[in-house]
Amino acid sequence: MADKGLAVGIDLGTSNSCVAYLNGGEPKVLPNADGHNTTPSIVAFTAQKNWLVGLDAKHQAITNPKGTVASIKRFIGRKSVDEDVQRDKSLVSYDIEGSENGDIRVHLEDQLKSPEEISAIILQKIKQDVEARLGDKVTNAVITVPAYFNDSQRQATKDAGKIAGFEVLRIINEPTAAALAYDFDTKKNQKIAVYDLGGGTLDVTILELLNGLYRVLSTCGDTHLGGDDFDQTIMQWVLEKFSAEQGIDLRKEPVALQRLREAAEKAKCDLSTEAKADINLPFITKKEGTPLNLAYSLTRAEYEEMVNSLVERSLEPCKKALKDANLSPNDLTDIILVGGMTRMPKVRETVKRFFGKEPNTKINPDESVAMGAAIQAGIINGNVRNALLLDVTPLSLGVETLGGTFSAIIPRNTTVPTKMSKLYSTVKDMQTSVNVKVLQGESKIANNNKTLGFFSFIGLPAAPAGTVQIEVTFSIDSNGIVNVTAKNVATGQIQQMKVSATSGLSKDELDKLVQAAKGRVISAAPPEEKKPKAEEQTKKTQAPSAPLPFASSLSASSSESPTEPADSEFLTGDMINSFLKDSDEHTGR
Repeated sequence: MADKGLAVGIDLGTSNSCVAYLNGGEPKVLPNADGHNTTPSIVAFTAQKNWLVGLDAKHQAITNPKGTVASIKRFIGRKSVDEDVQRDKSLVSYDIEGSENGDIRVHLEDQLKSPEEISAIILQKIKQDVEARLGDKVTNAVITVPAYFNDSQRQATKDAGKIAGFEVLRIINEPTAAALAYDFDTKKNQKIAVYDLGGGTLDVTILELLNGLYRVLSTCGDTHLGGDDFDQTIMQWVLEKFSAEQGIDLRKEPVALQRLREAAEKAKCDLSTEAKADINLPFITKKEGTPLNLAYSLTRAEYEEMVNSLVERSLEPCKKALKDANLSPNDLTDIILVGGMTRMPKVRETVKRFFGKEPNTKINPDESVAMGAAIQAGIINGNVRNALLLDVTPLSLGVETLGGTFSAIIPRNTTVPTKMSKLYSTVKDMQTSVNVKVLQGESKIANNNKTLGFFSFIGLPAAPAGTVQIEVTFSIDSNGIVNVTAKNVATGQIQQMKVSATSGLSKDELDKLVQAAKGRVISAAPPEEKKPKAEEQTKKTQAPSAPLPFASSLSASSSESPTEPADSEFLTGDMINSFLKDSDEHTGR
């Protein structure tokens, strides 16, 4: 357990990152070395073998497109063959390839870097700036992730924090963190929706706020819908027009593509406040030795029409989140907007139309997530009292059973931490081993879900099919990290595994990267100014019943069995009621 003391909350964003801490019991954003409250999530490796992060990296991107990495969060915890990854590859200036096991690697000069290491360099820069500003060493952090990140993406983010030198106290969901920041001072009793549309991801989370208790009722999202997709829509429009007019594909020219990417992002931002944006890129390329200029105008109406499908796509998670929470829009007190894309008038209008009320725009969409993470760090360290956060797992967890079907053991939107079990049986006579395929997702077809890992249970007694019973137990900790245990009911024999995602760094790779990071120098002078030091479940049970048969190893019927958590980290209903009673007495309610 990390010792109490200085801890920060970090929003590791797709486009920008932000860090906050508790100062006098209140969350406060810490500016970076440039004096800005957010840092562009951009990393560059120069010809001089220097590492640059943030604005320094962004400013040299046009002259070093192959060595500049942006939006790495869209690739973390993913496989190189993923459909979304293949689509995004064509629109980034840097080179992406697959490793031997299919993990993503970024090609920088003569080096291959994992998304975890690139993300760690951003976190390392944040750590460097924070320590310079506070005048104290900072090792403890709460890092946020999109609510709809799967286990692989959460593990990878936690690994990035470790490589950067942080003790990661907790991985928490971004919209939940925003809710902490929104309600920290008022602590009203209400139900709210957080609509979080950032640079790369969308999350919609429904929460119940009860006098300091933050209970997530449901969450849904899209890990590949964000500001980058809006930028890419503008880019595609320009690329197609230019190709039709000049017969030249600018995708094949890294410098031109990087210039266009920056121009598209600027046009997107301008169209949130202006009726028209100009995209002017002189000398974008050459044709038969003659320089060509690129000049187009885009009106807000044209832009809104071309991205309308993206905006409407964001409503499907809203519908699912409300349905899972068993609520209607009329049941909600407030709609909180988070993420830079919520500044777009079309997005605000669409959210207002769907929920039937004006969304709340009072909290800073770029800073609220980091502030909420800082509050959560204070809760963990004991510096914030009368606050309790109960989050959920965004996706169902289970195993593959007979016929390639998915048998869910922990349903989506189950409060975490939690532990649940099901009984399974063998499917063949004299079967002495079981292969367990651990999955995460919502499809009834096993292969359509995310594979988290495999393990084999060997040494079963030879017996007729259906005779040997195996109890499979899933547990999820407060970070959303999964552990799986299989037990032979008759003998008590147990096999346990911590799910190591099928994509991700091995322990040896992680240890090597941690050591390598200690010697890494990021060229950006931290400020000399010093600031004062910072101040610093419900277990769901299910009725016992008959065993499910296992496939390839296991097969299924329709029964479940509870497991009793031995762990004190699992909250009971009595503990929650006690918390609410203590909060009422503390506030005089």
